[in-house]
Amino acid sequence: MSFSRRDFLTTTALGSLALGLKSDARVPESSPSAASASSEQTGSGSGKPPIIVCAKNGYEYLDRAYEHLSKGGDTLDSAILVVTGPEDDPNDDTVGLGGLPNEEGVVELDACCMHGPTRRAGSVGGVRNIKNVSKVSKAVMEHTGHVMLVGEGAERFAVAMGFPRENLLTERSRKIWMLWKEYHSSGDWWGPGIADPKWRPPEPKSSGRPQAELWRERVLELADRAGELGIEPEFRMVAVRQVMFPPTGTIHCSALSAKGEMSGITTTSGLAFKLPGRCGDSPVIGAGCYTDQDVGSAGATGSGEENIKVAGAHTIVENMRHGMSPQEAGLDALKRIARNYNNDMTRLHFMDMTYYILRKDGAYAGVSLWEGYKQGNPHKIAIHDGTRRAEVTTSLFKGYSEEFPPFPDIPEEVKKDSEYLK
Repeated sequence: MSFSRRDFLTTTALGSLALGLKSDARVPESSPSAASASSEQTGSGSGKPPIIVCAKNGYEYLDRAYEHLSKGGDTLDSAILVVTGPEDDPNDDTVGLGGLPNEEGVVELDACCMHGPTRRAGSVGGVRNIKNVSKVSKAVMEHTGHVMLVGEGAERFAVAMGFPRENLLTERSRKIWMLWKEYHSSGDWWGPGIADPKWRPPEPKSSGRPQAELWRERVLELADRAGELGIEPEFRMVAVRQVMFPPTGTIHCSALSAKGEMSGITTTSGLAFKLPGRCGDSPVIGAGCYTDQDVGSAGATGSGEENIKVAGAHTIVENMRHGMSPQEAGLDALKRIARNYNNDMTRLHFMDMTYYILRKDGAYAGVSLWEGYKQGNPHKIAIHDGTRRAEVTTSLFKGYSEEFPPFPDIPEEVKKDSEYLK
């Protein structure tokens, strides 16, 4: 069966979906307020330095970072203690070791950092074979007269600085990449050939079968194939989603010390199965991360290309400089993303963005384009100001962003016959 995303776009299903989406999306109203407004007035959290704000995949690493920060540790070193947790974890496929690879099966990593006290910055993009690119971005800042290094040059620099080369593609990520290759095999020589017992001719476009039925069938086929590739049963449907809807993967962290010093850092493996050499917003200072010692710090996860176009992190910090609260500053940046699409919900519903914002006085906010990626899974930020916790973001639009095409419902009776449950 052959059914591409372009084919899906040409159907009327998307148009019908779009009509339904417009009815449940709205932009929350906000009124300007002074930067010194209370948390009740602004909707922002009010923390007391020292404080750390990060993406939720850094939650488990906040305690060690906060201990370092509260004992007078450097703010950038404290933030790095958060982001290197996911970088070192082979089971976290969003950053570092185990990150999902590009379309050629190679893991490429990006990162950038800004050190408020010295007003310096460092960045690396498209780095292969080096796990902790967060630390490499700091090394660029400290040991070169440059701000950004990319590709092979960045890798050679990292090795010269003592970072070991290692294979970043874990066995699980390799199998997910193989599944992705086979999913697109109708246009190349990957996947089962005609001699394979499970081979079937492509589904005729004029077959008349409902699109939802075709997608449901494809999901089950992919789940069964995931089992044949050796992907563990509990990860098979996760792998199918990652293949059908390539995820972004990033972590940002901003830290504020009791002395009022600030730093920020963002690191990522980027969009799964991306074109080799693609860099999103994470290594772009002013997009994926921006820190101004006089004002605050901000970072982002989500649709990198959209964030680059609005210079999201810099926009947020500049908004705070001109009097907006952290929440207002973040929502304004999100409105700029929506403006770039003329507030067309048909398009906006298939992207998402989360901003993590920390002002110099300890006020913070987490804002997102949508409430979450799917029902029951809201966007959250992680905070530590003496108490470690996660808080739900404030969203620009009500509702949840959609996978493209929407992941089909799998009837229980069909699930019982599927190999991925065995």
